[in-house]
Amino acid sequence: MLEKTKKVLRIKNSTIRKMLAEALGTFILMVFGLSTVAQVILGKGNNGQYLSINLGFGIGVTMGIYAAGGISGAHLNAAISITQCILGNISWTTLAAYILGQFLGSFLAAATVFALYYDALYDYTNGSLTVSGPTATAMIFSTYTAPNVSLQGAFFTEFMATIMLILGILVIQDEKNNAAIKGAQPMLMGILVVGIGLGMGMNTGYAINPSRDLPPRIFTAMAGWGMAVFTADHAWWWVPIIAPILGCLAGVFIYKLCIDFHNHPALETEHEKEQTGTETS
Repeated sequence: MLEKTKKVLRIKNSTIRKMLAEALGTFILMVFGLSTVAQVILGKGNNGQYLSINLGFGIGVTMGIYAAGGISGAHLNAAISITQCILGNISWTTLAAYILGQFLGSFLAAATVFALYYDALYDYTNGSLTVSGPTATAMIFSTYTAPNVSLQGAFFTEFMATIMLILGILVIQDEKNNAAIKGAQPMLMGILVVGIGLGMGMNTGYAINPSRDLPPRIFTAMAGWGMAVFTADHAWWWVPIIAPILGCLAGVFIYKLCIDFHNHPALETEHEKEQTGTETS
């Protein structure tokens, strides 16, 4: 009985540890990303451009993964966590802990950036926090669609961008294929996010992550922007939740179909190399 109790406590401690790691990693990611958006918008283009936003999120991803990678694997993305759970790589309890940690870190990051740029926000908006219009600022915290993009087009953009995200992650991490060395993987994933922003960011702001979009949206609803953050752009708010999850699942399927199902395990490949070397000798 005592051993069983100790085992349960170890599992709980491990789950809490992973939740806190995800919270910190996501917090780092979002503070870098959101503060860069705030500086570009509130600085009226004098303190950065669109490239600055891409680099900010790329640096945030890199540092967040370095912070949490050794403890939780640094998902930092509810779509990735849900996909891992569906594939059987993590339990439902761990999934709940990961998403809770990610949402907590993201929400706190939005609150931190709001406090950091509080004076600039009120100077820019004259005290009127709006979702649309010439002094709109809600897009500092969450994504919104471009005026000429339909809801269907926005959904497809998020779906495809997330497919490219998960394909890139699998390419970087696949030990049976041509994985990057572990120390360089976070940096390469940051570059991957920069690439997605450069090529697929115009339509929707490339949320590609429910944990990046929903918690700050909830924060803005509470902080003065109101429920318009959920009704704007044809009630777009649900797309950055559903499209990344479906895109992540589709990306994993594509990678398995094209690469993973045809690969030999790493140990087997090494054995074959040794056998070939022996035969040559």
